[in-house]
Amino acid sequence: MIALLGAFALAAVHQYLFFDHDPGVSFPLFIALLYVYLFHDWKDRLKETTGFGWFLFAVIVLLSLTYGLFHNPIFRALNLLAIPSLVFVHLAVLRGANRIPWWDVGIVGEALAHLIPRSLLQIPRLFRVLRISLFRRLDSERQKTATKVAIGLVFATPLLLVVIPLLASADGAFNRLLSGVPGWISRFSLGELFGRVLWILVFGILFAIYFWSFAKPPRRRKAASQADVMPLLKPSIDSVVLTTLLLAVNAVYVLFVAIQFTYLFGAWDGLLPDGTTYAEYARRGFGELVAVSAINFALLIVSLTFSGTRRGLLNTLLYILVVCSGVMLYSAYIRLAMYEEAYGYTYIRFLVHAFMIYLAFLLLIAALRIRTSLVPMAKCFIVLSLAAYTLVNYVGMDRLIAENNLSRFEETGRIDRYYLNKLSADAIPTLVDFAVKREDAEMKSLLKADLGELNRQSRDWRSFNLSVYSAKKAVQTMNQP
Repeated sequence: MIALLGAFALAAVHQYLFFDHDPGVSFPLFIALLYVYLFHDWKDRLKETTGFGWFLFAVIVLLSLTYGLFHNPIFRALNLLAIPSLVFVHLAVLRGANRIPWWDVGIVGEALAHLIPRSLLQIPRLFRVLRISLFRRLDSERQKTATKVAIGLVFATPLLLVVIPLLASADGAFNRLLSGVPGWISRFSLGELFGRVLWILVFGILFAIYFWSFAKPPRRRKAASQADVMPLLKPSIDSVVLTTLLLAVNAVYVLFVAIQFTYLFGAWDGLLPDGTTYAEYARRGFGELVAVSAINFALLIVSLTFSGTRRGLLNTLLYILVVCSGVMLYSAYIRLAMYEEAYGYTYIRFLVHAFMIYLAFLLLIAALRIRTSLVPMAKCFIVLSLAAYTLVNYVGMDRLIAENNLSRFEETGRIDRYYLNKLSADAIPTLVDFAVKREDAEMKSLLKADLGELNRQSRDWRSFNLSVYSAKKAVQTMNQP
């Protein structure tokens, strides 16, 4: 019963924080309360948490804090998917019925199993707990009567919610009677009140059955002895087949890389293919090169995973694949940098840069794995991916885009003020500094228009965002004589 009451209390808080309010500081606050609820029965068992468990918890906390610190629309949308997904995986790692290692892909299935089928199996328990808690002191006859009364109240509630406002409109005396209702209740319209109640009921049930799916995990079967277990044969690729594949692929890559070196280090000095302009060379192919590098990375992972015992020639071919992929990534990086120099910096170009750097680190880990099998490749990939995603949330993408475009303006005199004005509130203080120092009337006009939009955003503490607050203060300071 405590778990059920806690679930509905958490749902009431969830409704208060997020109903008709944008997430702000309310998001990390709710994450903290959610973890208090989901682990309130652990008491002294927190010491069982592994290092990765604490690391994943830190990632979840840091990502939730971004709703109060930054205002980038891309990450605000992505994190609405990423944070719940990480919470589900975190719960599966710490409290899952089956102790699946966190680096095993099966942990995703374990998280989904608790989220859907095992939670749905707890619905009968919900009604059982309600029945026992409400009617345990009544005999069978009174239980039947109380059940019928409860059913009648369930049907009467929505009817009364419709009838009472109609009667209040029809009769002044009845309306004056209702005016004695506390002000905080009278603020709610019929639709809003119904929505809030439904919100609490739905989320309260969801929180309760999800918690119960971890409370009593199914009995685990006794581990079989080594003698009872047949050795599992790990699938492998024949070394001759793999060597032939890598020889063919690497031959093409080495030729391509040799040609790239002709232009890669001379493009900045004007050494370009015949008939190709600076902008065309910069624009052409960086997307394809990134795609090929990603394909190479997949080929590398398959080779490392299913090659069995690797000999000298195979390792050499894998090293060549890594080097060629690295050169392709560098070529794509340079081309994109040249393209940005010609056309400016945007969200998508920033994210492509970040992905290329991330892919380069993955290639480095793969190269270390070629050197020694002691490198835990899956663990390194997972930790690096989580750390990279968290870092790109905190690096300040909008501010960097604004700064780079303003630096480009200093060198070329070209600037797209309207695109810069579309950046989130994270970039506004940087743009205000530029407008004030340069006495840029057009930029000032655009920023003053932004102030109206910033003022229209909710001032409620639940939606407070430090970036929006700083942007508003910066624009107000700019307007002062």
